[in-house]
Amino acid sequence: MHIKSQQDFYSGLMFVGAGVAFAWGATNYNVGTGARMGPGYFPLMLGVLMALVGAVITFKALVIETKDGDKIGKWAWRPLFYIIAANVVFGVLLAGLRNFNVPAFGLIVAIYALTFIASMAQAGWKFKTTLLLATALAVGSYLVFVMALALQFPVWPEFITG
Repeated sequence: MHIKSQQDFYSGLMFVGAGVAFAWGATNYNVGTGARMGPGYFPLMLGVLMALVGAVITFKALVIETKDGDKIGKWAWRPLFYIIAANVVFGVLLAGLRNFNVPAFGLIVAIYALTFIASMAQAGWKFKTTLLLATALAVGSYLVFVMALALQFPVWPEFITG
């Protein structure tokens, strides 16, 4: 077997893996039927669809010849680190870590941290631009999630709101 496009082949495998994981995880919830969907219905269908798309991409990478073979390049470690770290910090700041006595800092602080940490993945990031983006995201998230959808989660740090 000859891989004609390494990028497509490995990205297809990634889609298949993520899709199978989503579908498998969804089976822990009540799936229901198409007419009466349960909480596991959407993740199951999304996982199946993602796995199918991945299978098609993987198959095309084995069949369709590309000009240069689309070799895999070097890993971009800096962006990978900052994007993963930004998401972890967002989760910790949003809800806190009770086992380690880290209080919840709320949505606004978590969004600012997420935006600034993720922006550092870009070479030559600018503080002012990131501050404007973080402010727009924080205001927009507050309006959508707290005001419009009335979701119940901490907006401000616990030591401010009590």
